[in-house]
Amino acid sequence: MMTAQNTAIKLLVLPGDGIGPEIMREVRRVIDWLESRRGLSFDITEDVVGGASLAEYGEPIRDEVIEKAWAADAVLFGSVGDPKWAHVGFEKRPEVAILKLRQELGLFANLRPAKVFDALVDASTLKPDVGRGLDIMIVRETVGGIYFGNPRGIETLPDGSKRGINTEVYTTSEIERVARVAFDLARKRSNRVCSVEKCNVMESGLLWKEVVTDVHAKEFPDVELSHMLADNCAMQMVRNPRQFDVIVTGNLFGDLLSDLASMLTGSLGMLPSATLGAVRENGKFPALYEPIHGSAPDIAGQGIANPIAQILSFAMLLRYSLNKQEEANMIEQAVSNVLESGLRTADIMSEGMARVGTSVMGEAIVRELDKLQK
Repeated sequence: MMTAQNTAIKLLVLPGDGIGPEIMREVRRVIDWLESRRGLSFDITEDVVGGASLAEYGEPIRDEVIEKAWAADAVLFGSVGDPKWAHVGFEKRPEVAILKLRQELGLFANLRPAKVFDALVDASTLKPDVGRGLDIMIVRETVGGIYFGNPRGIETLPDGSKRGINTEVYTTSEIERVARVAFDLARKRSNRVCSVEKCNVMESGLLWKEVVTDVHAKEFPDVELSHMLADNCAMQMVRNPRQFDVIVTGNLFGDLLSDLASMLTGSLGMLPSATLGAVRENGKFPALYEPIHGSAPDIAGQGIANPIAQILSFAMLLRYSLNKQEEANMIEQAVSNVLESGLRTADIMSEGMARVGTSVMGEAIVRELDKLQK
């Protein structure tokens, strides 16, 4: 992990579509606080992606934005997607922006924590005694697998019917590098990794299991390793989620399991993520941080979106890209304290709590940071 330099920290901020700009404003409030109260200095560049970029430039992401991402210490991403672009071709969809950023920057390891805050244990779909204390880290491979494999496409058959094709493909090196990320993280947590695939019906899953087992034996024998089929993992996450510490899996299964895990915590609006690339010669690595919820166009502009996942994504940025552990911990503690005080946005509202909007929640977190600073 890189160490922050004395010079200003270069951030590329991409709010995106829907609620993205609203929740990103609350992160900017936290950044302002860090500059004024913690002495950090940020050099922030903001640009458009997704539907916002389509509207202005006719494409979901421009080469100039990718160049800015390469030059930045980290990228803070909002969300992309808008139904008004449903008519455009596959390659012009707003969601292409995030896929292209991951691919061009080589962001291969997506870290998705699923943690139940004590104050929200009743918001989970699980019984309180099952969900309390839940703290899982899902490491999802993001530039391989069925989303990028070839051949792919839709073809017309001789009888006039059509056939859709997607191919699940993984190489040894792709599996090795994401496995190493998972094992490294486990050493900083509870030292347990569960590797998830479908080796019983998929050759790519069999290779995945073999390679992860080999990396474990050669490089991480001190970490406890288990294997689980993806369908069983989904069932076990609902039945007994606290059995897991770090889960490492491929692109498709990681996509599904991380969304399942999000509802165990009570709301998509609570969960951040980080996607990391390989370390460069200068010791830095490309990284993108984003909430896992979507653009929520149905509530955009109403000031009711939950900004916590975006703020926690920024906390992950501080921790992983800048090695600012103390500041990251302060932000996470501030969020926990605000929730304990009873403030809730609409998505996590429960009886007896105080419902607030986006800006009030952001303001409350900054006020809590002031208390923690004293």
